[in-house]
Amino acid sequence: MIYIRVNEKNLEYDIYALFKAFFPEKEINIKVSPEEKESAGIPSFYDICVSSSRASCSYVSGEVCLKKEEEFYSPDKAAIKDAIKRCIYRCAGEVSKRTLPWGTLTGIRPVKIPMQMISAGSDDEEIRKYMKYRYLVSDEKIGLSIQIAHREREILKDIDAKDGYSLYIGIPFCPTTCLYCSFTSYPIAGWKDRVNEYIGCLKEELKLTRELYKGRTPDTIYIGGGTPTTLLPEQFKDLIGFLHELFDIGKVLEFTVEAGRPDSIDVEKLRTLKELGVSRISINPQTMNDETLKTIGRRHSTDDVRKAFGIARECGMDNINTDIILGLPGENIDHIRHTMEEIKKLSPESLTVHSMAIKRAAKMAEFLKEHDDIKSLNTPEMLGTADRGAREMGMEPYYLYRQKNMAGNFENVGYAKECRYGIYNILIMEELQSIMAVGAGTVSKHVYPDSLITRCDNVKDVELYMNRLDEMLERKRKLFDASQ
Repeated sequence: MIYIRVNEKNLEYDIYALFKAFFPEKEINIKVSPEEKESAGIPSFYDICVSSSRASCSYVSGEVCLKKEEEFYSPDKAAIKDAIKRCIYRCAGEVSKRTLPWGTLTGIRPVKIPMQMISAGSDDEEIRKYMKYRYLVSDEKIGLSIQIAHREREILKDIDAKDGYSLYIGIPFCPTTCLYCSFTSYPIAGWKDRVNEYIGCLKEELKLTRELYKGRTPDTIYIGGGTPTTLLPEQFKDLIGFLHELFDIGKVLEFTVEAGRPDSIDVEKLRTLKELGVSRISINPQTMNDETLKTIGRRHSTDDVRKAFGIARECGMDNINTDIILGLPGENIDHIRHTMEEIKKLSPESLTVHSMAIKRAAKMAEFLKEHDDIKSLNTPEMLGTADRGAREMGMEPYYLYRQKNMAGNFENVGYAKECRYGIYNILIMEELQSIMAVGAGTVSKHVYPDSLITRCDNVKDVELYMNRLDEMLERKRKLFDASQ
């Protein structure tokens, strides 16, 4: 247990996130109190104090007292918070004997910082100095974020951020639920007789989308999940055929369907998707090691992955993304090397490298507690192996995001070959364009010209979503009306 006393309110979230990054295996106990007695009887604790012009973080253990402090010269709340986080970073870093590649940054969109600074006229050196001083980010991660920011700006230069929008369609069904998954997902076996009813609800939301965005066609369409390819070919014809009735799909810049699980793919489905105008799919093995696939509950083999790629190529799919995860239970650097060598043989157009994020909603946390001999490890060497492998396939990093409780305090990076970038991925991460999302567990966002963002969410439970569809529709009307 890590005990922390802080004398100011409204800092608990940032304090928790930063300490959890340094001590991922520890529970964090934070008390907001100016009273010293709150730490009485505790053998070791951290004391965080904010005064009118100074922040400090002290580690007290017996007669040992390690203290880091910093003055701040601005009453701006963000500047004060960053000064506190720098004190925590230096103190907890010395105690743990660790450094964090992203410094004090705990948010999920670090590329926003260089994106905004470039837009304001800053050059790369100014961005480097700023991220180094204010957030203590490593040189490697600063360089990566700047590189991606420039590439994102080039990719999105012709996107209509003000009047354009993107469309996300959620299919919350999977063959089985993976050990690490915390997304809205239900085994298809229990819902196969009601999928058509669910699609009917999606159609109602899609009709409202056309009404609210009258005369406009989305720049990108993304059908995600879950595993959308749990749908039957005739169900795809029904759903995507309806999209053709509503929108001029020929004007859509990118139409993606996640075909993530190889055990949900067959020739008829992929031919149907190709005929319906889908331009990009994902086939996501997560690893090319069969024992790991069994451990995480993926009921397919690496041979199934190879067969799925072969089917996709036969059906004319020429823009395939592949996902892998670093930090899967029991995997080490040799597993990652093997996975990358096998991925090279598949030759996808893009690759997303995820760092494992162990979430409470997933079964992974409980699994690791029950299996002390199996670890979830991610290291700079693993990241480097994946990065080199992607670049050897002619890919460059084009988008990046982070998640809470991520192994090694690292990041997820999307790599792609020229002109094979996932445009929707950038838009959803950088929040530059409104996203209309339909289906259970989805979140719609309206992005205003001044960068203000409003959101509305659909309930996660499929049964509740279908029963309360009118409520979901009304939420979207209110979101859109408020934006006018």
